[in-house]
Amino acid sequence: MVEQTAYAQLEAIFRKASILGDTLSVLHWDMSTMMPDGGADSRSDQLALLKSMAHELVTQPPMADLLDRAESDAADPWEQANLKEMRRDWVHASALPADLVEAMAKAESACEMVWRQARPKADFAMVLPTLKQMLALVREAGQAKAEKLGVSVYDALLDQYEPDGRSADIDAVFADLEAFLPDFLARALDAQAQRPTPRLPAGPFPADKQRALGLEFMTALGFDFAHGRMDTSFHPFCGGTPDDVRITTRYDEGDFTSAMMGVLHETGHALYERGLPNGRWRHQPVARARGMQMHESQSLLMEMQACRSPEFMAWAAPRMQAAFGGQGAEWDGGNLHRQGILVEPGFIRVDADEVTYPAHVIIRYRLEKALIEGTMALEDLPEAWNDGYRRLLGITPPNDRLGCLQDIHWYGGSWGYFPTYTLGAMTAAQLFDAAKTADPTILPALSQGDFRPLLAWLRTNVHSKGCSLSTNDLLVQATGRPLDSGVFKAHLERRYLG
Repeated sequence: MVEQTAYAQLEAIFRKASILGDTLSVLHWDMSTMMPDGGADSRSDQLALLKSMAHELVTQPPMADLLDRAESDAADPWEQANLKEMRRDWVHASALPADLVEAMAKAESACEMVWRQARPKADFAMVLPTLKQMLALVREAGQAKAEKLGVSVYDALLDQYEPDGRSADIDAVFADLEAFLPDFLARALDAQAQRPTPRLPAGPFPADKQRALGLEFMTALGFDFAHGRMDTSFHPFCGGTPDDVRITTRYDEGDFTSAMMGVLHETGHALYERGLPNGRWRHQPVARARGMQMHESQSLLMEMQACRSPEFMAWAAPRMQAAFGGQGAEWDGGNLHRQGILVEPGFIRVDADEVTYPAHVIIRYRLEKALIEGTMALEDLPEAWNDGYRRLLGITPPNDRLGCLQDIHWYGGSWGYFPTYTLGAMTAAQLFDAAKTADPTILPALSQGDFRPLLAWLRTNVHSKGCSLSTNDLLVQATGRPLDSGVFKAHLERRYLG
């Protein structure tokens, strides 16, 4: 029997870890969509055990030696990129003791279940005790990773979602946007006032008809129903695995556009997952998405760039009208397009327009950074949240459901995630601009509901790359330059001032 190389042994180990991760993802989907409340305790035990098993696999004693010896085994660029991602996973995992991994898994499940009860009641005090426990564990994990990575605690948490992402870079980008957006918002509102006021079609819009419309649009975008499905949840998300992609939405029978845009957003995530490298690489780290900046770019590219374009709306409007049996001028494609790009400060991030969306993210980024660094007490979160909205958007949430309870992230254990949304929006604008330049048929195809040219470009230039390149190198290869805020600003000016 020929002895396996160190690299081959690592591939076998990480394949098992990947399959455990896939199992965790499907269990999380079930917990958010179908699991009865009474299953929470047993599900918490299941998730904790599986996370502990994955952690044990990746941190077993031979790993450091295997990673060092594999440097001479990795023969081609993909193997070398895979080995780099393996080492990154090992560094993150080995920083945490097994008992902390288990404790965090249980705390995440417990806090999320309380959040589900607290959110509809607009009762932050209800979730505060479990959130405190969660935050203490997150800080402990962040400190351990910070020492291993040689970065700040917040940057160690950010690195889990955006490899090599650093808050100093984000601070500079967000300061630039914060300087640009107030004046631009005023100009956009002035320009909007010169156009006909859009009229939102009157409901009610039954959830079953909204679902049917969502499925129709998912099909147009290229969603593969042989390898995925759509369900409902408290908070829209994309989960599952690349071969079994699960997306969710939520319905408001008074406004069908919220669920529709949510479906288009999550379908963008799903298309990225389905397009990741297959075959030999499917269960290897190199085949994963290249961080959440790129993942969010794929959802926002579909929702904001493509599906709020006049081309797509001209095709989609008659289908919306047919779905609900609507009558009147409010179902005209031009009216629905103006509705789709309506600029109006609001409380809910997932429903925000492109112009005000960065403010929602900046607020969350600064709050979570302050909470992690201990410069703000968790008890002060609701008031600090409202202060941020008054300062950046000129509005004050009337209750915690529309304020600090609206997003699942902190209550589910995702700290350091939020800045990737605005980085993703900027990346989406840059990728869409490059795609349209490379293939002039993309916009005419959207006017026919045909996403194949756009999806083909994304498959070639983003999806199929997996983690073989850094975020910056992937963006340079696809667009010819690193992330450039000027492209995002130019997009906003064309759409909202033109």
